[in-house]
Amino acid sequence: MTQPNDIYARVTDKIIADLEKGELTWRMPWSSANLAGQVMFPLRWNDVAYSGINTIILWATAVEQGFTSPYWMTYKQAESMKAHVKKGEKGTIVVYADKFTKEEQKADGTVEKQQIPFLKQYVVFNASQIEGLSDDFYKTITPEVVNQSERIETIEKFFEHTQANVRQGTRAAYFNGDDRIEMPPFECFEDAISYYATFAHEMIHWTRHKSRLNREFNQKRWGDEGYAKEELVAELGACFLGATLGFEPVTREEHAAYIQSWLKVLKDDKRFIFQAASYAQKAVEYLVQLQPVEIAKEVKPSLTIEPV
Repeated sequence: MTQPNDIYARVTDKIIADLEKGELTWRMPWSSANLAGQVMFPLRWNDVAYSGINTIILWATAVEQGFTSPYWMTYKQAESMKAHVKKGEKGTIVVYADKFTKEEQKADGTVEKQQIPFLKQYVVFNASQIEGLSDDFYKTITPEVVNQSERIETIEKFFEHTQANVRQGTRAAYFNGDDRIEMPPFECFEDAISYYATFAHEMIHWTRHKSRLNREFNQKRWGDEGYAKEELVAELGACFLGATLGFEPVTREEHAAYIQSWLKVLKDDKRFIFQAASYAQKAVEYLVQLQPVEIAKEVKPSLTIEPV
């Protein structure tokens, strides 16, 4: 069996290889001909969404293999529905994080309990690789991806309900000390989607504050390792939020500069992409939890959190 460390290395090495070619693995679905206009979270057989690093793994596989169905399941799950994986098909490895409790007796006779994390892997197949499923699994789900030039009321309300302190300024930025977001006027952007994608990026940064998710990477100055880590979380979070609200996350000009710093972070720590994806997922989930019930209900099903 593949050891946990090999899982971290395998996934990270794939993302590093993409970055070295100037490609962002997590953005592949939006530029893929077969997935354009229908980007959403990968789904289990029971419509529960995969999350965190599994989202990135399955998005990348769907693009590479040309899969259009969002559904993924194990060999046994397919069998339980009287279906079977097509001969010769190769599955995709996804991961599951959990913890077990270890008890250790100390010198004074007391027992200390520790939560030890561990990683499991299992193989899933896309519905396109399986025969005999009900027709619902083979239908291409096409959520509307909005790229219009006018303001979009549903997205406007989503950001408004966070009650973040947003001020108009000359650049897009989040200031952690003042706990405020600065955004240029809507009219300064090429189109609406550029505005919302940029806003989403800064909104993910906003969740890092100590009064919210308290996400800290020991950043000391602009451009250091902590800065690069937080930017990667915001980048992933903006993509996840785009899939949640139905807009395309546009490429930011800073990506070319960030790629080198992201490469260094990932080469130095094979586990960090897993952590970053988890942080990003939690940030989006936090923003959803700030919404009124009627809005949260619309997006919540696609954000059922898994341990990874």
